[in-house]
Amino acid sequence: MMKSPATHSPGPAVETRLSTGHVAPGFESVRNALDAMLLSDPRFSAQITAVWRGETVVDLTGGPDLAADSVTGVFSATKGVAATVIGLLLERGLFDLDEPMATYWPEFAAEGKGEITVRQVFSHRAGLVGVDDGFAVEEFIDSARAAARLAATAPQWQPGSTHGYHALTIGILMEEFVRRLTGRSLQEVYETEIRAPREIDFYLGFPESEEPRFREVLPPAPTPAEAAELSARASSTDGIQALAFNVLHGELPPAGGDMGPNSRRMRASGFAAIDGIGSARGLAHLYQAILGGPGAEPLLSKTTTEQMSREQSVGPDRVLVLPTSFAIVYMKPNPRLDFASYRAFGHDGAGGVFGYVPMPMQLPGGADPKGIELSRLIRASIRRLQQ
Repeated sequence: MMKSPATHSPGPAVETRLSTGHVAPGFESVRNALDAMLLSDPRFSAQITAVWRGETVVDLTGGPDLAADSVTGVFSATKGVAATVIGLLLERGLFDLDEPMATYWPEFAAEGKGEITVRQVFSHRAGLVGVDDGFAVEEFIDSARAAARLAATAPQWQPGSTHGYHALTIGILMEEFVRRLTGRSLQEVYETEIRAPREIDFYLGFPESEEPRFREVLPPAPTPAEAAELSARASSTDGIQALAFNVLHGELPPAGGDMGPNSRRMRASGFAAIDGIGSARGLAHLYQAILGGPGAEPLLSKTTTEQMSREQSVGPDRVLVLPTSFAIVYMKPNPRLDFASYRAFGHDGAGGVFGYVPMPMQLPGGADPKGIELSRLIRASIRRLQQ
């Protein structure tokens, strides 16, 4: 089992229990709900930001462990940020979703993978969820090494026949794909062409100069009932879920250990599957940049956004063993995770959902009931204002 290193002090505690910040008229129910959550759970902290029609209508922070300017690890919410780089390259016509991945990455054709399309790879349908003996931490930091091993690996299921969450490998696949198309790293493209020009408070490759703002991700604190449920849901240590989460090499602890964003070298690398660092404001502003707004051209055209956000995979997930829905990397709402309208896209994670970042990590993992409720209230407020 990997140890969870004390790589950075979480900084001084923030004593505020009720939320601080701003809500626009008509969004008061969001503040009221967040305050109720904070009062009912002394350990709970959260940032939540919502932008509507180019205006920040909710910008709140509360709880003991997050300040308004704090940043932290958001685990798989990173995937949605990284997917935006894929969308940018699609916008520029650098690839076709229905071309074989091997067109752009010839070595990928090994072990009968020559016909697997880019669309299948990025909608979790390729069956490349891991390698037999797992990946070392250094292979996530230098993902070209991991990509070479994936290219030489046979799929775990017939590509396209089903889908299953490529929990870690989709980061490797995205990073190698961007290298093949541009000769640059995904992190460099994101920093120079998306984040820095818009001053988005979300990083794929966290700079040391920002370290004073970083707050370590805290593991969940399950109730006895939740602990019992988690124990009952535990999967085998040699099954496909263990393969996908790298348990075969070394268990991935709740806060990520050597592989997660609490490790300075991992957050510095900005590994595209789980190691992005940012705030709720950063996540909200990233997605706002995709869509544009008053006075701001959208990062992606309507056509590209529709291509990237169209549902590709839906139903029982071969890895997670529960219903999931995916577009091109991005997640889509479904009855189990009703986080937004049918047109929405994004990505949840163990540390954040769109413009919502909770602390500690919430159960059951990914989008949590508090975040879904806050999202519901924001949508209800918008509907009322539109009447």
